[in-house]
Amino acid sequence: MFLKAGLLSLLLLLVSRVLGVLRETALAAAFGSSGMADVAIVMLTLPDWLAGVFVSGALAYVLLPHWARESAAQQNATQHRVATYLLWGSILLASVMMAAHASLGALLVPGVSLSLEGSVGQAVVWSAFALPAAMLAGLWATRLQHEKDFLGMYSANLVVNGVLITALVFWSTRGSATGEGAVPTLGVFLLVAVFMRLLWQGWRMRPLYRHGNSLPSSSIAPGPLPGWRIWIWAVLGAGLPLTLPFVARTFASGAGEGALATFNYAWKLVELPLVLAIQLVASLAFPAIAHAHGRQTDSENSNGEAMASAVRSALILAWTLACAAAAALLVGAPAISSVLFGWGRMQASALVQIAAWGSVGAWGLLPQALLAVALTILATVGRMRFAVLAYALALAIVLVAGAMGYTAGHQLMWALNAGFLGAAVVAWGALGVPAMRRWVPVGALLSPFFMLVAWVAVTQWLGLAGATPSSIPGSKQAQAFLLSAVAALFVVASGWFVGPGLRQALRS
Repeated sequence: MFLKAGLLSLLLLLVSRVLGVLRETALAAAFGSSGMADVAIVMLTLPDWLAGVFVSGALAYVLLPHWARESAAQQNATQHRVATYLLWGSILLASVMMAAHASLGALLVPGVSLSLEGSVGQAVVWSAFALPAAMLAGLWATRLQHEKDFLGMYSANLVVNGVLITALVFWSTRGSATGEGAVPTLGVFLLVAVFMRLLWQGWRMRPLYRHGNSLPSSSIAPGPLPGWRIWIWAVLGAGLPLTLPFVARTFASGAGEGALATFNYAWKLVELPLVLAIQLVASLAFPAIAHAHGRQTDSENSNGEAMASAVRSALILAWTLACAAAAALLVGAPAISSVLFGWGRMQASALVQIAAWGSVGAWGLLPQALLAVALTILATVGRMRFAVLAYALALAIVLVAGAMGYTAGHQLMWALNAGFLGAAVVAWGALGVPAMRRWVPVGALLSPFFMLVAWVAVTQWLGLAGATPSSIPGSKQAQAFLLSAVAALFVVASGWFVGPGLRQALRS
């Protein structure tokens, strides 16, 4: 059952992320890197970003342990109470957004031109209309996660992305090249998407309500909700990681129209391997690390060795995949950006920037691999406050860089890389030097890194990765993708043959 659920979750997560990238592809085809692309990105992402920062992750941290102690009827009652709070709170927040739509639009897209200021304000209003449904969807997704309904949980985002892709494809083929009238059209599709997601989630939860309502009324009264301190730490722990790229994207907008969209596309080049490789490894390693930590044995050293083995395996696998993904992106960024975003109304000059900024962001995959495993350990040992501190430091670095005027796309990517590196240092430092000596296999980590550096240096020296996106024909794109795949395989092979660490990690 667990294997089937894990494979289904992985498949749905993969499809969801691929559809997310296709949504960006459709957006690039519809608006390119114009000012209207900035507006569309803000409108389509703002509701779910706010829900993710304030609701989705925090609810999982707080409600999943709380629901584990309640009956089905009590879970329904708790869910109803939280839903009431969320709806009233989101309606209040949406009202504030609509009242201050002009100021908020200028804050989110500081580089917007005078001709598009009205469109940005309209985009904020449409996002406000969609916010209550996005907040409620975060709660219902948490309940589906508690019930292990992975199909209902992950496929809900497929509904949203499917509707929005349809809207963007429609506009790219029939809409105005200037984007006139795009905001109300996309706004209607956004509302359709978020409400269709609610309908799907509600349909998946029908059996829960039937079962809960059939229980005696004496078992329905829920217990008190966790205290506000727990909620604050949960919101910070879940929201700060989502805030980092959002803040960097906003700073990038200050460079002028289209800069926000260009940075958004470049970050997507980094985000896909981050989620599907590095964070996935950390998630899959969580049960093994937690089991090793919680296992009680007669020999303390044996228990410690089991923990060390689980951490080393996760670290080697996440680091090797990060180096492989970075090598593929550094070598093939021009071709990858051309295939993903070089459609429709996308400008050739923007493709060059997307490839360049994505190449800088690729180096950030390495500290994020270290950070993902460290956060898994901190969650296991119950020290998540250090995780919040780590991400707060990363956010501070990005904010300082933006305040100092480093708002070019490549500068912000380096700021993000520095922030992730600082966060990784804080997270591992919280675990202590003795733990790092036991858990960090330095030799096994050096080989993939050296192969990454050597491969990038050789391809740059030979000029194999120097083509710009606009100058790559179809045959050259195929060669570039092949070169990227070979680079990734060489990095993985270096870890495979240098020692048993990677082979043991794959077997565990």
